[in-house]
Amino acid sequence: MTTPYESTETRYKTSESAYKPDNTASNRCGFTLMNNQVGAVLAEVLRGKEGVTVSELPSMIRVDADNTVIVDFDEVSEALGEEEGYFDAAEFEENMSTHYGRMIHEDDRTIMFANPEDAAEYLDFDLKEMQKS
Repeated sequence: MTTPYESTETRYKTSESAYKPDNTASNRCGFTLMNNQVGAVLAEVLRGKEGVTVSELPSMIRVDADNTVIVDFDEVSEALGEEEGYFDAAEFEENMSTHYGRMIHEDDRTIMFANPEDAAEYLDFDLKEMQKS
């Protein structure tokens, strides 16, 4: 006689999942923003950019882009009705919840790249040389 813990019988059957892993590169990058005044203005600035999709949800705003998205700090400062230089990398980071892709902060903008090779090329970083070390 076996106890319930020693049973060799399968009690539950699971169905095959409709979701499958897919390691294909999406060529997309993006981030989520807080759904507040600054996040809403930043989303509105990016909404008109080519290849950018903005999705507004109750608690966050999602920004997705094909290949690359550039957040121009002065453009966002102007849209916020603030002086040039108000919106910067720190303000962006404060309003951003998470991101995917390679992020490069510069003094006047943040650039998101879908592919790490594109980011390395932009930085003039030799990936092949790094792989040798």
